[in-house]
Amino acid sequence: MQRFLDPEVLASISSLDLLAKTVVDGFVAGLHRSPDFGFSQEFAEYRAYTPGDDLRHVDWNLFARTERCYLKRYRGENNSQLTVLLDASNSMQYASGSSSKMDYARFLAAAMFYLAIHNQRDAAGLIVFDDEVRDYIRPSVRPGQLARLFAGLERAEPHARTDFAKPLSHFQNALHRRGIAIVISDFYDKPERIVDNIAPLRFRGNEVILFHILDPQEMRPAMKGSAVLVDLETNLKLEVIPEYTRTSYLNKIDAHIEDLRSRALGAGMDYQLLVTDQPLDLALREYLTLRQAGN
Repeated sequence: MQRFLDPEVLASISSLDLLAKTVVDGFVAGLHRSPDFGFSQEFAEYRAYTPGDDLRHVDWNLFARTERCYLKRYRGENNSQLTVLLDASNSMQYASGSSSKMDYARFLAAAMFYLAIHNQRDAAGLIVFDDEVRDYIRPSVRPGQLARLFAGLERAEPHARTDFAKPLSHFQNALHRRGIAIVISDFYDKPERIVDNIAPLRFRGNEVILFHILDPQEMRPAMKGSAVLVDLETNLKLEVIPEYTRTSYLNKIDAHIEDLRSRALGAGMDYQLLVTDQPLDLALREYLTLRQAGN
C-alpha cells in the first residue's frame, strides 16, 4: 500500500482523478480495520443503496426478503461540508525532489475531495488563494463536482504572496452551514497572525484542520558551502554559511513550527505537519481520525 502513497509515485500519475482514487482506495484497503464514516450505534432508518456505498451497512436480511438493497442509517450520521483552502503563493512552488509543495498540496486536496464526495457523500468546495482569492468552487454534491474540484486544483498555480486575511474573510461570508475547513499551506507568516486570521472559523461551529506542508530541505537543509537563499515571494536574498543552517536556522524553523502548533491547538484547531517526502497516509489518517471524532 505504501508504494501507492509515495509522493514520487504519485507525481508520475497525470490524472488527479486517477491519483485520488489510487490514494484513497489503497489507503482504505490497507487499514487494519475499516474506517467508520460517521455511523453511530443507534439505528434510525433505512435508505436506498447507491453505487459506491459501503456494503458493510447493507441490511442483507431485508435484501433476502425484498430483493432490494438498503443501508441502515444511524442517529448521528450527518452529511457534512468540507472546504479546502489552498495556499497558492509563490513559496509553494519550492521543491528539492520530484514533488513541489504545491504538487503535494494538490495530491492531498484531491484525496480529501475523493474521500468526502465518493466515500462519505459530503459536499466539498475549494478556495484557492495567495494575497487574493484566485478561485472559488462552492461546496456541493452535484454530479460532476469532483471533476470541477480537480479542475480547480489543476488551475492553481503559485504566484504572489500569502495573505490569510482576505481568503478567510471570503470563506466566512460564503459559509451557510458549518462543516470542516482544511487549510493547506506552508504557513510562512507569523504564527500569531496566521492563527488570529483562521481562528474565527471556529466561532461558527466549524472543525478546522491545518495541514502544514514543508519540503525536507526546509526542515533540515543540507549545505556543503556558502549559498544565497532567495525568498520566492519577496525576492529578498540572504547569503548564508553551513554553520548557520546547522544552528540558527534549525532553531528558528523548529520554534516556528512549535509556535504554530501550540497556538493552533490552543485556539481549538487541529494541526498536522507534513513533509513532501512522506507518504500521504499520515494526512489521511489524521483526517479520518478527526472526521470520526467530529461525528
